[in-house]
Amino acid sequence: MSGERVAKVGGSVGAFPAAQWDALNPAGNPFVSHAFLTALEDSGSVGDGTGWQPAPIVIEDGQGSLCAALPSYLKGHSQGEYVFDHSWADAFERAGGRYYPKLQIAAPFTPATGPRLLLTDEALAEPLLAAAQQLCTQNGFSSAHASFIEPAQQALFDRAGWMLRHDIQYHWHNRDYDSFDHFLADLSSRKRKDLRKERAAAQRGVTIRRLRGGEIRPEHWDAFWIFYQDTGARKWGTPYLTREAFDLVQQRMGDALLLVLAYEGGGEDGEPIAGALNFIGRDALYGRYWGCTKDVRFLHFELCYYQAIDAAIELGLSRVEAGAQGGHKLARGYGPVTTVSAHWIADPGFRAAVADFLQRERDGVAQDKSFLVERTPFRKA
Repeated sequence: MSGERVAKVGGSVGAFPAAQWDALNPAGNPFVSHAFLTALEDSGSVGDGTGWQPAPIVIEDGQGSLCAALPSYLKGHSQGEYVFDHSWADAFERAGGRYYPKLQIAAPFTPATGPRLLLTDEALAEPLLAAAQQLCTQNGFSSAHASFIEPAQQALFDRAGWMLRHDIQYHWHNRDYDSFDHFLADLSSRKRKDLRKERAAAQRGVTIRRLRGGEIRPEHWDAFWIFYQDTGARKWGTPYLTREAFDLVQQRMGDALLLVLAYEGGGEDGEPIAGALNFIGRDALYGRYWGCTKDVRFLHFELCYYQAIDAAIELGLSRVEAGAQGGHKLARGYGPVTTVSAHWIADPGFRAAVADFLQRERDGVAQDKSFLVERTPFRKA
């Protein structure tokens, strides 16, 4: 590495000064912020016993200040990533290899796009990724992976020789709407009526509140924790975040939180029956967690999708990223978007097999996206 710059691996994001770390994230993406990543560390959501061992790779200048960083983790499994490589692990281990541990460059438990290379200068991308590869080689790790890379950084991984993998998410885009009705006017007549019926049904007998920052009180988190545990137990077996994580995230980045709660009855005196948690970025609203204790028809769509659209319009945000999967989002105005992950594999034979698979998979994803674009609910020109 040129000059006095030195690459090293840290034991936690919390070991580095918050101001220096966040200076590498000038766009203010909430999920690679020092506040979010250290809240996961300090709450025990990542770390010993979780299969997510913090191992941030950084480049420092001669004075010990950060020039570049990778939010990276040693992984003992593939849970909480939302880019599924279980079949790769199975194939490699059946062939006599050892897939885990691997290196994961990601915002844990967060299928939202963002920077994965935190840089003062794009020229540092190559040595930073080389340091990640060297860490894998020296320690016998099978591979390194970076998930949900923002579009501006995908070419940096490609130029470094990492293999790109494509998938599809559904995002809502704000076309300078001034209200939800303004958005509805862009839909076909039938879809417009469908969405209005869904909202009316979801809101019947229910009070919905959007809470931000200091408006979120401990009893709101207690209710949401119950919702989150129920969803986590059904989807993943065990919820990823601890109860303390929500308290720490609010303490450290409360203004970036938008909690939507539904109460049975005519006000907050009623029982909370469902909730959805969003994070607010500078340009996007990110839907993250949802849960309920009572099934109300269309309430999931109302809290997770329609309330998010309302909030994004109100806040002047350009898009809503509503999380992984969910083809049902298409009918509700969320269009298909290509998401990209990048992968480096140490074993040459395994790397060649994965490269072949990825090419065929990309072709299929492109065909699926073209099919979905034609089936959005917007009025056709």
